[in-house]
Amino acid sequence: MTADNTKNANLRQLPREARRSSVDMLNSACFCLSLDGKALAHALDLELGQPGLAEMVRQRSPFLFAALPVFVATPQLHRMAQVMEAVESVVALPAYREQVLGAAPAIARLGARGPLGAFFGYDFHLSQGHLGLIEINTNAGGAMLNAVLARAQRACCAAVDSMVPTLASVIFFEQQIVAMFRHEWALAHETSCLSASTQALASIAIVDVAPQDQYLYPEFLLFQQLFERHGLRTVIADPAALEWRDGMLWHGDLAIDLVYNRLTDFYLEQPGSAALREAYLQHAVVLTPHPQAHALYADKRLLALFSDAARLQALGVPHATQQILLEHVPHTEVVDAGDAQRLWDARRSLFFKPVAGFGGRAAYRGDKLTKRVWHDILAGEYVAQAIVAPGERVIDDPRAAEAQRAPKAMKYDLRAYAYNGAVQWVAARMYQGQTTNFRTPGGGFAPVYSSPDASGRSVQACTGTAGADEAAHASYVFLLDESRGVHAVPHALYVALVRGEAKLDAMAGQTLRLAIWYVNLKDDAPDSVVNETYSLVGFDAQGRIDPAHAAIAAQKHATTLENAVWPTAAERGQIRELLFADAGTSDASPTAAKTGITESDCLHRSADSTG
Repeated sequence: MTADNTKNANLRQLPREARRSSVDMLNSACFCLSLDGKALAHALDLELGQPGLAEMVRQRSPFLFAALPVFVATPQLHRMAQVMEAVESVVALPAYREQVLGAAPAIARLGARGPLGAFFGYDFHLSQGHLGLIEINTNAGGAMLNAVLARAQRACCAAVDSMVPTLASVIFFEQQIVAMFRHEWALAHETSCLSASTQALASIAIVDVAPQDQYLYPEFLLFQQLFERHGLRTVIADPAALEWRDGMLWHGDLAIDLVYNRLTDFYLEQPGSAALREAYLQHAVVLTPHPQAHALYADKRLLALFSDAARLQALGVPHATQQILLEHVPHTEVVDAGDAQRLWDARRSLFFKPVAGFGGRAAYRGDKLTKRVWHDILAGEYVAQAIVAPGERVIDDPRAAEAQRAPKAMKYDLRAYAYNGAVQWVAARMYQGQTTNFRTPGGGFAPVYSSPDASGRSVQACTGTAGADEAAHASYVFLLDESRGVHAVPHALYVALVRGEAKLDAMAGQTLRLAIWYVNLKDDAPDSVVNETYSLVGFDAQGRIDPAHAAIAAQKHATTLENAVWPTAAERGQIRELLFADAGTSDASPTAAKTGITESDCLHRSADSTG
């Protein structure tokens, strides 16, 4: 992050409306890489329990993870939750369930009580402050991938430090995933929806067609490892590999208690799903998510109901709930051949989706339609949805303008993973083209950062947009060593360390406390402290920052001594002395003579760095 406005000339080229808010500014002008490639590889291999997953992702899914975060204002995240609550309240209405399930296949009427359905995904577009729920999925992929992605996020300045997910939040999310599946199992027994024994959940099958060929197969491996770490024997299987015999569902010699359903055969109609279908009909297995969940939430025709005031009124939906849905669910209608000319004439403002579609397949923007495709839409089962523009995230660095090329903008949507109506995690998917595709360089799953400072004061450090009349800010970094005191670290060196581009031989094998002070500058010198953050940082035997070692150390200290990372009064005095006694540089670090650590103390940045 830089305060050099000349490097952000491309920001000034963006239209005025793209700079209306601090979040828009961050998405168009903050180019700091949040993804630590080495930490990601380590997390992937660690989660799998053996080397190989990171290499598999590189070979099979090179655009699975984006290098930059997407910034979303906290009120918008709250609004997303309100929209989800509104949907849940409508689905709970007896009149709604009777109407929807009455028109669904018979298998969707099985299990009126019992399991709720794991990993719903509410997908939103957010652009210039307008939020739209574009669809709901009941077997949303990517949750475990985003948990691993969160383990590899690094803040390169204090301005975004509070936005980066903590290790504790990631661990809690993973624990909640396991708890969710155990809860599905418990619900099946509590409501007598399961005829098998009432013993504790012991085995899980992750089921999809030809799972090893699926783009998100690495995630199946992550889920398998997560479940097995919690004592649940887990297999990954094609539905055709399952057998129905002796009143139970089997995979080889393993009796299956619960199926984590990743199939897009939503009503188990394909021949390969025959054994699973029979086990489900006979109440011999817990299936999550299940056909009823798809019928109640994910059929695209439901979006027409959620965006129709008359139908909501007829169902008895409260006025306040109606308003939330009508404001945030784009107007949708079922395509009828009788309306062909009207819809064709209005096609440029519409997006066409198959009612049972998934993953953006066979979905079309109206302005891209050919006559041939239009005839296919009229002959099939489609909905027409008013277009809500996706958000944009600029990913080129500020030197794009200097090279006389336009900044590269990616589209993004937001996915809220949910269970029982509650948000579990929010992620973004960056892409180019009509729909999310994980095929675009620079795209993929991206973390969502939300600034706690609605005023936008923290934006300047990221974007370098402080004007002449505005206060400049800088981050100062210190390592606290109980035996040798406080060591100031040049900010450039700290960034190189975080990115794995440098090492500190003197700190090899140690776990130190890390202090970052974010200060106002006056005449390029520290003037006043804005805030202070403290954490633990571990160095491996070579003197490189070890994310796994640091995380473990932080967790251990947090459970043994409250506020163990905080400095003593003497240490804070040393930091203040270093900061204000001689801080005449504009490099956001005290002079080398005062620090005791200089860039010459570390290796030169490696040429193969992924930072």
